[in-house]
Amino acid sequence: MSAPLYNAEILRLAATIPHHERLPAPMATAEKRSPICGSRVTIDVAVDAEGRVSEVGLLVRACALGQASSSLLAANILGRTPAELAAARDGLTTWLAREGDPPDWPGMDIFTPALDYTARHPSIRLAFEAAAEAADTAAKAKA
Repeated sequence: MSAPLYNAEILRLAATIPHHERLPAPMATAEKRSPICGSRVTIDVAVDAEGRVSEVGLLVRACALGQASSSLLAANILGRTPAELAAARDGLTTWLAREGDPPDWPGMDIFTPALDYTARHPSIRLAFEAAAEAADTAAKAKA
């Protein structure tokens, strides 16, 4: 492991994932897996009457970068709309491809050292991809 990529903050986030238990009765669930490393993130959500995420549960079986990304997602997902989650997902994808600025999501600059490690990008995106899908599914079912 290289120090710039796997730094103390990444490891701290990886070890402290909020909402790290599955929901007993989610409105929607999405699972994403990285074919490169086998990392996997499963996200359960419930949404309120306005379509905002009201509950979340995660099962994360990922490398430290995938765990850290899941931690950042989980710490800031409650109250978010499917559109906000899709924008964060898309912004993360664009930024990792070096085609834009970091997404408007707290703490994402922690992944700046990973920009040069394209094989790690799918793991970093997993939680955001799963959350956007699950929230969209739940909101559509609610409507």
